[in-house]
Amino acid sequence: MIKNSMRTVFIMVMVALLFLLVGNMLGGQTGMTIALIIALGMNGFSYWYSDKMVLKMYRAKEVTRENAPRFYNMIEELAQKADLPMPKVYIIPQQQPNAFATGRNPNHAAVAATQGILQSLNEHELRGVMAHELAHIKNRDILTQTIVTTVVSAITMIAQFAIFLPIGRGGGDGPNPIVLILTLILAPLAAGMLQAALSRTREFEADRVGAEICGSAESLANALQKIQASVQRSPMQASETAQRSTAHMFPVNPFSARGMSKLFSTHPDTNLRIRKLMEMEKTGRYS
Repeated sequence: MIKNSMRTVFIMVMVALLFLLVGNMLGGQTGMTIALIIALGMNGFSYWYSDKMVLKMYRAKEVTRENAPRFYNMIEELAQKADLPMPKVYIIPQQQPNAFATGRNPNHAAVAATQGILQSLNEHELRGVMAHELAHIKNRDILTQTIVTTVVSAITMIAQFAIFLPIGRGGGDGPNPIVLILTLILAPLAAGMLQAALSRTREFEADRVGAEICGSAESLANALQKIQASVQRSPMQASETAQRSTAHMFPVNPFSARGMSKLFSTHPDTNLRIRKLMEMEKTGRYS
């Protein structure tokens, strides 16, 4: 827990330092301010309304105790164990087994599961997955991701401004042109890699907390193995209402990741996650 928390803080500090470095070099004080204000506006809107947008994107339908008693009661029990308010519960008309959590805080949260995951996992495995999603809510990962996304967006905007607008430093004492060009290219890439690294760190923590909530690390490990196998057989297509920008919300990336794209993967290697969970099952410690 302490290890993951320290890693999260470290990544957030690195993102902030990168923003200051790139902003000062390319955009100056004016460019930094403009980019940060725009990014705050964009991601502030997303923070408040992303739950409604993503649920609509996946055509999720809210369910109640009356029309989905077993699934609803499962979420209610897990939420009580996690000491969380009862979230809204949704089912997604999608056959690939997966799930996600959304909402700006525990009092405004929702969990959603696909029809595929309800059909393909046994009850223990499903409990593991949904406990993992509740762990994201408990850890306020959506807030953490929003903060970092805001700064990363600002870094990208500064680079774009520097290309199209003369807001960088002028004069003969400015940075070397070659350094500027490299910064324009590499800064957004570095920011994206840090953002992905944060997402991977939060997935490890959600695995640990989720296993504690459901009481079985092995059940979550088995579920991740089944979901990963399904994704490899039939990855979700971005054209199927889904967007790759939502990949970080799922316990396993529903899209295929190959080659260089793995550097920006929002999820750790599934086999590594499974090994960590099985070690937790045996020893009671997650490391």
